[in-house]
Amino acid sequence: MSSLLKVDNEIKTKVDAFRERITAEAEDLVANFFPKKLLELDHFLKDPILNITELKEIHSEINLTVPDPILLSNLHDGLEAQNAKKRKLEDGSGEDKVTGTKVFVMPGGMMKSNGNLVDLIEKVKPEIRTLIEKCNTVKMWVQLLIPRIEDGNNFGVSIQEETVAELRTVEGEAASYLDQISRYYITRAKLVSKIAKYPHVEDYRRTVTEIDEKEYISLKIIVSELRNQYVTLHDMILKNIEKIKRPRSSNTDALY
Repeated sequence: MSSLLKVDNEIKTKVDAFRERITAEAEDLVANFFPKKLLELDHFLKDPILNITELKEIHSEINLTVPDPILLSNLHDGLEAQNAKKRKLEDGSGEDKVTGTKVFVMPGGMMKSNGNLVDLIEKVKPEIRTLIEKCNTVKMWVQLLIPRIEDGNNFGVSIQEETVAELRTVEGEAASYLDQISRYYITRAKLVSKIAKYPHVEDYRRTVTEIDEKEYISLKIIVSELRNQYVTLHDMILKNIEKIKRPRSSNTDALY
């Protein structure tokens, strides 16, 4: 390769140092970090915060009071309102829909998020980010071990490619967990806005509690999945470490 493509010696030295650093880091991740992290997450799954049996404990109070009903001062006002609505419908200038209550300010100040779930999310998010970063490092290591393309004797290479595909899948799934958390906040915000606009509708209030309960269960499943992914990756790489590091029985020095 060096005879066909001229590479600056200084750059080559730096690239080789990068490969050595990635190799050392990735091997340490597989041998030590992955098993430690899976045990840590398994212990976290036994934490009382993830084992609440009565989901009412994670409910958050929605301090948006139901306003008093508007009473018409006299019959004349009621007739005028009905006549005005009738004229709008006849003219086609009005729409027969419920507009709700205009919200200019929350009575109790800012409407807080569910504190219990926010605390739990702040503990889970770093674990998701860690898995993504560590998978990326190990994936780069395996990719650097893939030898040049040749005819035949590619069984070990196929194992390397399968390992890379599994690491890429885990990365994608972990990233989807972050999207799920974002969707929870957006959905809950829309529902709380609906409660502020339609405070008399009890179903909106119940839906918020249902969303909170669903997110709590989802967070526990996410932690369980993170643990399982560490177990799977650790087991898969250890079982195939010989083929991953030496994919071909001969000519193993011809690596990228």
